[in-house]
Amino acid sequence: MLSPRLYILNVAKDPTEASRISRESAKQIQDKELKLLDLVQSLGDYLTDDDKTTRAKAIGYLSSVLGYLDPKTLSRQQVAVIAQFLCDRLEDETGLKETSQGLFALQKSSRFGKEEAILVSSAICKVDLQKHPQGTRFAVLSLIDGLMANQRDALRAIGGKFVTGFAELVGGEKDPRNLMIVFSVVNVILVEFDIVPHIEILFDVVYCYFPITFKPPPDDPYGITAQDLKLRLRECIASTKYFAGHVFPQLIEKLDSTSLSVKKDVLQTIAACALSYGPQTISTHSTQLWDAVKFEVLNSTEEDELATEALSVIRAIAETLSFGLKFSTPTVSPLARYLSGIVKECLKLLQEPQQKQAKSAGKILSKSATASTVAHTFIVEKTMPALLLIHGDADGLAKQRALMEILNLLFQSTLQIFGTWGDLTAEQVLPNPFTEYTDKLFEMYSQALMGSLREELSLRITALKGLVLLCRTRRLFQENEIGMVVQYLDQVLLEVKEKEEIKELALQGLKDISKIKPNLIMDITFPAFMAQLPDSEKEADPSKPYTATLEALAKLSLGRSVFQVLLTRLLNKLDTVLRGKSGPMYPQAILSTLLYVLQKKPESSQEDIKTYFTRLVVPLLTKTIIPVVDNSSEFQDFRILTDDSILDVTGRLFNIIIRSLGFEEQINVSRQLINIFVLGIPSDYIPITHAGIVARDFKPLQQAANKDQARCTILFTYALAGLRREVALTTLSLPGLIQQNVELATQTAHPAQRMAHVYLVALLANKWMTKPGDSDLLQKITVNLLESVSSSILGSPEYDNLVGQKLQIVLWITKAIVVRGDKYGMEVAEEVVKLLGDKNYGQTASKGFAVLLGNDEFIAKNNYAILRPLTKQKIFTFCVPKIVEGFRVADTTTKPNYLVALSNILRNTPPAVILPELGRLLPLLLQSLDLPDPNVKSATIETLLITVTESADAMKEHISSLSARLLNTCTNREENPPRIRSAALRCLRTFPGAIRTELLLPYRGQVIRSLATVLDDPKRSVRKEAVDCRAKWYSLDEPEY
Repeated sequence: MLSPRLYILNVAKDPTEASRISRESAKQIQDKELKLLDLVQSLGDYLTDDDKTTRAKAIGYLSSVLGYLDPKTLSRQQVAVIAQFLCDRLEDETGLKETSQGLFALQKSSRFGKEEAILVSSAICKVDLQKHPQGTRFAVLSLIDGLMANQRDALRAIGGKFVTGFAELVGGEKDPRNLMIVFSVVNVILVEFDIVPHIEILFDVVYCYFPITFKPPPDDPYGITAQDLKLRLRECIASTKYFAGHVFPQLIEKLDSTSLSVKKDVLQTIAACALSYGPQTISTHSTQLWDAVKFEVLNSTEEDELATEALSVIRAIAETLSFGLKFSTPTVSPLARYLSGIVKECLKLLQEPQQKQAKSAGKILSKSATASTVAHTFIVEKTMPALLLIHGDADGLAKQRALMEILNLLFQSTLQIFGTWGDLTAEQVLPNPFTEYTDKLFEMYSQALMGSLREELSLRITALKGLVLLCRTRRLFQENEIGMVVQYLDQVLLEVKEKEEIKELALQGLKDISKIKPNLIMDITFPAFMAQLPDSEKEADPSKPYTATLEALAKLSLGRSVFQVLLTRLLNKLDTVLRGKSGPMYPQAILSTLLYVLQKKPESSQEDIKTYFTRLVVPLLTKTIIPVVDNSSEFQDFRILTDDSILDVTGRLFNIIIRSLGFEEQINVSRQLINIFVLGIPSDYIPITHAGIVARDFKPLQQAANKDQARCTILFTYALAGLRREVALTTLSLPGLIQQNVELATQTAHPAQRMAHVYLVALLANKWMTKPGDSDLLQKITVNLLESVSSSILGSPEYDNLVGQKLQIVLWITKAIVVRGDKYGMEVAEEVVKLLGDKNYGQTASKGFAVLLGNDEFIAKNNYAILRPLTKQKIFTFCVPKIVEGFRVADTTTKPNYLVALSNILRNTPPAVILPELGRLLPLLLQSLDLPDPNVKSATIETLLITVTESADAMKEHISSLSARLLNTCTNREENPPRIRSAALRCLRTFPGAIRTELLLPYRGQVIRSLATVLDDPKRSVRKEAVDCRAKWYSLDEPEY
């Protein structure tokens, strides 16, 4: 038989071929063309060979064949024979890895039984494992892991012999991958085996690894982290209560460690044990553990991570001791004894609530109270009388505020235990212990919020937070009490002299209450706020800006029922404002309020949004259009709706509502809008009284249209943007409409109107001009426009603007077809790159790449545009080499055009695409920092920041020039706005830590000296960045001599 020989010859030099050979042998066995016994006998000479490598390869061949066999192939007798054969081979330690792999494959067989499992496990536990390399140990441990998964009953039947054998086998293991298996197996043993006689052995096996200090190598192929090992080890330690007497004293001792990581690991492990060991065991150690961990909380800082972990321990103990207690806490129960000690010590500290440890004591009480309903009830009943007495005796506002902050912590625990109004979780059986104190608390907090001087901001903020927490807690406050709180918050928000900080909290409080009691917001807040809105801009009080009131209303109205009320009231207000001959700002603010709410609604609310079509789209459409065709006095007040700013908001409202409509609904909408804007056919949307005159006189897309009609085009554009591309515009001549809008875009001097035509052309090109013949028209248009641009010479400013407008149309058409994968789009992009070298229009062309790659609201996924994946990558790959080459040969007057174009591409391209090309781009990026355009600098610095972080080696040749340019950027206040100066400092700050220290040290002194001047920057944000940057460069080690 040649197969064994061929396998042995190939396994080292060609593993793929070796696998093929063993797989073929396995197939022959399954097809009964080869007997397994014959295969084993054919290995005879190789198994007795003097060369140990040959012996190992021979066993490897058998193991590989077994691995390829179907689990049902071998008979019961064959399994028993092969198991015995391989166990005998364990004596030859040379092939231990291969033998273990064979046994691992064999134990997957469906006929591998209890006897074989006992045989294999007993044999493998006799191996001196630790003298073997990591790979061999992994194979052995994988075998045991497989036996534990598939033959657990057999291993359990062996009992103590397996437990002690396994403990001896794995002793001293250090490899992370192997330890993950060891911890998994030990965890099963601790949970499912009789371990009482072996507690000390197993504890020694496990605890010797605590704490884990493993740091994975940077090229670790297995991806095992220190956290993975910590979690697996923690599961072992916490899996059996029998470890308690051993583990708690040792863990408590390790709390004296100076390592924060070790202490955190200790506290997390204690918490896991506390939750796992059961109340009987934990009751024995609860006082000991409390005494050990309270120090970490009582002596902590505000954001101390260790304090958080210690609080989790305290809570975990209370949670475990609460087990079985549903209705009360007997005074003799372990929970009562544990909590009594905590309450006694915390109340002692709370006698002076403004002291540092008092707040920590409050956190302890609050965290303990979240352990269970009975724990919460016990703590509240034992602490509230004393806390109210301390508050009553407080001789200063600072003490009152400090105590109210403690109470707020308890309110948070109450909210967590009893839930908020409308929660789907079942209500607690026990009554809320705060119920008997609600009158006192309401009076106390109301007095602090509304009865204190406005200057006592901290006290009032604390009271406001507390009242909102009490309002949110299920069935605690009565509805009239919550209503009073709503009135308080309204007053705070509407008071001009209130600080912004407390106003923001009041608004957040109203938002929270609107989710649980929307009727109170509608009945109390809305009337109060609407009364603040003037009926015209003339009546507006500068000290009470209506924009702030509208903003608050918008943020309170995200709920469906609340928004319905807001919509009615604001539309009525809009009518009133328009009748008062308003300017554009106030109506725009009202419509922006409605738009804000619709934009904030989640995707799941699309059904809600579509219901506003008849209430918003149709009325706004008629109110905008009728005044531009009917000059009677009745409608002239509404003519202000054709102001650009209002039309833009109205269009956005149309867009967000129309795109939420169903397919059939969109078909009808498209027909009606086309009738109105293009065909001049009476529409159902226009009242009968004006349907005829609108059809006759409303011609926004005609050359002769007056400016108010022409501006309305943006509404049509926004509406079309929201239509699905499957909605066929059958009543339109698309080529004619595109040509018409191209001409209008080049002939209007009004920017907003021109862009409405440009966007309309782009939308039609992307979503509906997708047939093979349609591309010809688009090519013809772009060719004509490009020829017009390239043949132009500098003339009057008006003529220059016209050429720029033509180029803009080209860019938007290109964008529309490139993103849907049209090859012609790349040809146009190449022409635009060529224009960068044009002294007249290269600057305009350079800005065009922001159009080609930038995200915009029209050609977007939510507007059903056709967007092919990897479009930006294709444009980058196609254009950047040409830009780099063009820059190389360009003269000094046009070089900036290439840099601006490059920055616009980089700003809109994913970093993963940019990084491979950095080598040739860096020289251009450095020169971009010398340009005066802040947008170019911003894009450049952003790219450099990514480069330093992701590919620092690419920077090492340019540290000198780059650091000098960044320093110049952050020190030159005249050319660079604060955001650019801050960005330069952030980039410079990333150098230490990302780039090798020895490369940075020559520039350390220069950087630190230059940054000294930035410390006096007039902008605080820049000064802060300068301080952080200087500190990072200061921390660089000096060279060793």
